[in-house]
Amino acid sequence: MLFVLPVMALLACIAPSPGPAETLAVVNAHAYPLTDTASIGNATIVIRDGKIEAVAAGLTPPAGARVIQADGHIVTPGLMNAGTQLGLVEISAVADSSDATVTSGPLGAAFDIQYALNPNSTLLPLARADGITRAGTYPGGAANAPFAGMGAVLRLSEGAQILDTPQAMMFARVGGMAAAKAGGSRSAEWVLLRNALDEATQYGKKQRVPGPRDQLLNHLDAEALQPVISGRMPLAVVAARESDIREAVRVADDYHLRIVLFGGAEAWRAAQLLAARRIPVVLDPFDDLPWTFDEMGARADNAAILQRAGVVIAFTLPPIHLSHNAGSELREAAGLAVAGGLPRIEALKALTAYPAAIWGIEGHYGTLAPGKDADLVIWDGDPLEPASAPVLVMVQGRTVSLETRQSLLRKRYAPAHHGDPWPPAYR
Repeated sequence: MLFVLPVMALLACIAPSPGPAETLAVVNAHAYPLTDTASIGNATIVIRDGKIEAVAAGLTPPAGARVIQADGHIVTPGLMNAGTQLGLVEISAVADSSDATVTSGPLGAAFDIQYALNPNSTLLPLARADGITRAGTYPGGAANAPFAGMGAVLRLSEGAQILDTPQAMMFARVGGMAAAKAGGSRSAEWVLLRNALDEATQYGKKQRVPGPRDQLLNHLDAEALQPVISGRMPLAVVAARESDIREAVRVADDYHLRIVLFGGAEAWRAAQLLAARRIPVVLDPFDDLPWTFDEMGARADNAAILQRAGVVIAFTLPPIHLSHNAGSELREAAGLAVAGGLPRIEALKALTAYPAAIWGIEGHYGTLAPGKDADLVIWDGDPLEPASAPVLVMVQGRTVSLETRQSLLRKRYAPAHHGDPWPPAYR
């Protein structure tokens, strides 16, 4: 016997599903698997034990499955914001609610944000209600230039376990805005970066025996850089200016590193080089005007130019949206990239499959394909339209609540309560 739940009825559901052990079937979906297939009409998505088992047109749901009727709505993988500070920053202006940055002490590359993640942040449900089920979260800065520390990948499930992949990437900041920590010159930043890589290489060869006394790296930072030197961890270089982008490529070549360019306002000027070296770019589609002298070449079609050249791209957002509105603004940003010439299907992949590949979780997330985690969203309209919203969000086969602090406040102070004898705080 099949239990069918119409998709619009799910708008009223705030409790999670019984658990990932049950078998589910989302039927009559306009599915975007974001694999080699553009889209599948009248699709059935079978989910078993929290994993996608099958995606096909007109597939009959398994016997006993709980059936969710999608009513022809678009279904995509859960979205991924490739660069946030979710779980680290609640209110950026309040110091004790921000754990993204280290301003003093011995930590540079060894700064690891995973130990500060707050699963009770009110910003996680907000991002989840906007269709985000995974996110890269990264440090804002560390004490020892040019490294900012190690970021992680989050899984926006309900409960305490939100860490998907710790130490997923190492961040280094270069450019005019970051030069002060290196003494005032971007040239000093690159000298320090190269020296750190040299010392980390020597440290590894000495089997972690401390180096000479004049070594600039402490043993914590040297140890933290070992996965970068060996190629097991990507080095995300935060850079905007073309000269810094090209220098990052030279560093990648000289030290045989996996580089990810983060920011890249002028990356379009090096598109062919980045494509040839297979260096992905995490960019901000809002970045179409120069906020600093490093971004004099910023333009609205940066994403489109890079994609046409063969560069793998994903999206991040301006600093104000690294934790607040990290979901709604991400979809708007993707829509802006499409307006700038990026194909729509490529924008959807830049929200799902591509960030998964960039941060190393493509084995279990990023597409609607058999064996992947059942992270999916049923939308009430076009996902790239800011006025659209999720009807249902699922993380690892569990339906998660779409209720947020904002929606609770809306209910508490709704005009329908006019004349209610109880004050708002008691509702």
